[in-house]
Amino acid sequence: MVDPALQSVSLDGGSVARNKAASSVDGPAVIRKVKRAILPIAFLLYGFNYMDRSTISYAQLTMGGELGIDVATYGSIAAIFFIAYVLLEVPSNMILARVGARRWLARIAITWGLVTVATGFVHTVTQLYFARVLLGVAEAGLFPGLILFLTYWFMSHERGRAIGAMALAMPAALLVGSFTGGLILDHADWFGLSSWRWIFILQGLPPVLLGIWILLTLADRPSKAKWLTPAESQWLEKSISDEYAAKPEADKHSGELRALREPKILYLGLVFTLCGVATYGMTFFLPQIVSQLYPGYSATNIGIYGSIPYLCAMVAIVLLMRYSDKSGNRKLVVMFALGTAVVGLILTMAFRDTPAIGLLGLVLLAVGIISNVPAFWSLTSEVLTREQNVVGIAVINALASAGGFLGPFLIGKLAQPGNTAVGLIVPLVALAVALVMVVFVKVPKVDVKEAVA
Repeated sequence: MVDPALQSVSLDGGSVARNKAASSVDGPAVIRKVKRAILPIAFLLYGFNYMDRSTISYAQLTMGGELGIDVATYGSIAAIFFIAYVLLEVPSNMILARVGARRWLARIAITWGLVTVATGFVHTVTQLYFARVLLGVAEAGLFPGLILFLTYWFMSHERGRAIGAMALAMPAALLVGSFTGGLILDHADWFGLSSWRWIFILQGLPPVLLGIWILLTLADRPSKAKWLTPAESQWLEKSISDEYAAKPEADKHSGELRALREPKILYLGLVFTLCGVATYGMTFFLPQIVSQLYPGYSATNIGIYGSIPYLCAMVAIVLLMRYSDKSGNRKLVVMFALGTAVVGLILTMAFRDTPAIGLLGLVLLAVGIISNVPAFWSLTSEVLTREQNVVGIAVINALASAGGFLGPFLIGKLAQPGNTAVGLIVPLVALAVALVMVVFVKVPKVDVKEAVA
């Protein structure tokens, strides 16, 4: 029988050894490893996700005539995607937290890719409605799941750039989707299928392959990463845990389900709902606005001009996230981004008959609402506790998706034939209210150096 005293010494010695090993870890080198292994997967998942979700915006340029879809009906079709998506966001994030990111993210990618491919074979408006609902079911939980996943791997002072790197996929995907969508419409007419069908088919296949790759390679947490040493994974998990432990004591006792009633989660959710009105309004209607700014342009040219706002947004994300992480002032960045988007909307509406200024307005709109995304989620992860993050992130994103329903639906109802820009009054008002609400967001002060010491 082992003497308890000796056993205690042995255990204490093992603990000391582990702590010494962890203290000798090269932290910056570990972070570089994590970035190389995790960020490409998050980037590709988010990018293909946004591309497939918005594929319909370019398909509509010719699909509308073939299936008899007017602008109001199109707005409803684009919006209906978000019904199941909203309802399933929270359950999806809770499942991910329990079964692991590898299996759940792979499932999401494979199923949404297959649904997107199947959408290329619809023949009636009813079938298209059904396909959009299925896509919402398949995609539900991806974005909040990725945000939650990144909180497992990055400390707060690195999280802004990590989320920013992932968020770069949004404008990159919209840029690629815009350019390739126009090319496919003008040149793909194979096997007797209309070119708009090939947009869905060709852009739906990559996420299926990506999902299989994730299933085979992804590590759920640092402790499961074979490319980290035991000391490195222990250091990383402890550093992240210590940051959450350093938050105010009163915030540490909110469990997952209690987070559903947390006022600050609902407040942030309302802010992002208003942002979602603008984000998805732009995503689904930008090709039509560009085609009205430049009437007579081919689908390829519309795709090229439509990609310019997203290219500028990519540059803005890099610059703003660098500033955000260095200054630590996420709130200021969010306010600046929303203000830029408001100016862009005003220019687009006021100068719809002046193509150059109208396009500049679309550039400012894209820069504002896209660069807002990583800054907002970095702000959210600082406001919420670790327990609240699991459900809170999903609740906030679900509410934002409700904005995704309202935006396209209301814009479609207000838009006039040949004047889609008139419907932009909806996102303009939404972003102005969101900007005012962000002013009143309270950010807890956390001593990061002390938390990770």
